[in-house]
Amino acid sequence: MAFSRFAKRMDQLKASEIREILKLTERPEVISFAGGLPDPELFPIRELQLIAVKVLEEHGKEALQYATTEGYRPLRDKIALRMNRTLGTAWTADNILITSGSQQGIDLAGKAFLDEGDVIFCESPSYLGAIQAFRAYGPEFVEVPTDHEGMDIVQLRELLQTTQRAKLIYVIPDFQNPTGRSWTLARRQELIKLANEFDLVIIEDNPYGELRFEGEPIPSLQSLDTEGRVLHLGTFSKTFCPGLRMGWTAADSAIIPKLVLLKQGADLQASTISQRQLDAYLETYDLGEQIVKIVEVYRKRRDTMMEALRREMPADVRFNIPSGGLFTWLELAPELNARDLLVRCLDHNVAFVPGGSFYPNGGHENTLRLNYSNMTEERIIEGIARLGKVLREYTAELQASPLSI
Repeated sequence: MAFSRFAKRMDQLKASEIREILKLTERPEVISFAGGLPDPELFPIRELQLIAVKVLEEHGKEALQYATTEGYRPLRDKIALRMNRTLGTAWTADNILITSGSQQGIDLAGKAFLDEGDVIFCESPSYLGAIQAFRAYGPEFVEVPTDHEGMDIVQLRELLQTTQRAKLIYVIPDFQNPTGRSWTLARRQELIKLANEFDLVIIEDNPYGELRFEGEPIPSLQSLDTEGRVLHLGTFSKTFCPGLRMGWTAADSAIIPKLVLLKQGADLQASTISQRQLDAYLETYDLGEQIVKIVEVYRKRRDTMMEALRREMPADVRFNIPSGGLFTWLELAPELNARDLLVRCLDHNVAFVPGGSFYPNGGHENTLRLNYSNMTEERIIEGIARLGKVLREYTAELQASPLSI
């Protein structure tokens, strides 16, 4: 039956391309570079078994009860202290809102700041999940060109000078999804100046910042903020366990209460027992040691993928060498379409995400994203070899086609 009573915003929404591709890659024979999945072999399962029993035995009644929307205060204390130590902020628990993953933080920020027709600036390309979340509120997306140093600040200024209703800037400065690029300190400082000048809110999404393979950490945007206009989104999904759905938003005291009101209307609170378990883990074990272990594994897989790409890719394929995070980004010859390439690759049991999905205004179909965190080094080598073979065959067919002449 056709149903006609949906809100207009539903016309703007469509299924996540990544989620749809992941459905096709659940077969064990598929070598998937598609999802941004942590390696489940690195999850601290035994430790969490002990923690789960401990929480239920010592605080079972409280852990299974409703709790405050802001989140479990001891956990918020630990997050604030960790941010202050690693990111150079100066927060307390009152500046932290626990969310159901950082994805909810993106949604709450969109709901809090975007009216229909407002303009949000984002990196080009940008995170698909954020595009989906913001699109529900009817904004206009303005893509800002990026390079290996971050957003092109000169072009951003030009765009701001000619744009009405500019409201938000959404960025991932560290090991960006999908490109793996990181911003320089100079670009971060310039962005803060522009935000102050044009009265903009910045959403700094930081799922991957602690997954650094080399080099020194760069100050966060929030640590450079002097006017309380940066919302920082964090998560334990990439450094711990995504299934707990534990994230947070850190922001000025003028912003957090508004987000709390919105979260009350969305889901009342994040999972009480998950918060208690995470807090007990942080109290008992060293998360830093866990992250060191993760970084060591992912660095080797990054190196393996880079070596395989150099060996297997045609000379006209460009790719990033990320210094952290989970992804690299490929640019194919302009006449190639990564969606067509994916169809062919699935026939050879290898998968990736076509890059066009990461551009809110479309285009750039000759790009694709590869993930290296959730495949062994042996499967990475085999998967990139399959990708290279299919790509060469696809290119040869196009060149031999009369339409290409």
